[in-house]
Amino acid sequence: MAVIGVVGAGVMGVGVAQNLATGGHEVVLVDRDEAVLAEARAAIARNCRMSRLLGGPAVDTDAVLAAISTAVGVRALAKAEVVIENVTEDWEVKRAVHAELDEVCPPETVLIANTSAIPITRLASVGGHPERVIGVHFMNPVPAKPVVELIPGFHTDERTVARTRELLTSMGKRWVDVKDASGFVSNRVLMLTVNEAAFLLHEGVVDTPEAVDEVFRGCFGHPMGPLETADLIGVDTILYSVEVLHEAYADSKYRPCPLLKQMTDAGLHGRKTGRGFYTYTN
Repeated sequence: MAVIGVVGAGVMGVGVAQNLATGGHEVVLVDRDEAVLAEARAAIARNCRMSRLLGGPAVDTDAVLAAISTAVGVRALAKAEVVIENVTEDWEVKRAVHAELDEVCPPETVLIANTSAIPITRLASVGGHPERVIGVHFMNPVPAKPVVELIPGFHTDERTVARTRELLTSMGKRWVDVKDASGFVSNRVLMLTVNEAAFLLHEGVVDTPEAVDEVFRGCFGHPMGPLETADLIGVDTILYSVEVLHEAYADSKYRPCPLLKQMTDAGLHGRKTGRGFYTYTN
């Protein structure tokens, strides 16, 4: 049983920790605040209880929680064999976390960046061991999504790739090998779609988010429309990802919609805050 560190107890970190625990791993989930960690454990318990109701497998909630310990700060990960970083899609935040991890974790520790847009080679440049840094783009909700993007950086070595594939297999994941380019495959396409959908609402082409989403559900057979997807991922995360793409490619097609900026500033981040393009209740 490997000890796996998970950095960031937000939506993605919670999902990754739960998935690892059900895969038989001992997990150390860290964040900067005890209250955030307490809410993360409560969220994991809720998710486990809801798994069967949502069409997933029955999950032993007590066993999952017993496999997950929590701690404040990344120094608790000094003995982790693998660390998966899941902090917000903000370069300065990720840079600071990776600098801390490089200081705390021994050279043999594999560092996995769960990112949807930031290049892995850039993240690896922060520390002194770029060969042990690799990207895995997990999809939300993590336990329910069977496929990830696997992104080696320029210096990532074969040991790191092999260990990461082994870990993903234990989590029940299949992977698509993707070259290291900002946004990879999924977000080069998805973020453009969501951003343009937000422009449709912002410009008054449609009056409601339901109008956009119904076209995608009813005409194309998508289970969720782009604005529903934005609320699931997090409107703030969508904005940060689009901004990364805009900076990386200097292409006006990635210009962020002002509505995404306004909603992010207003705290309308989607399901995780109770309101985004739609309003949610418990």
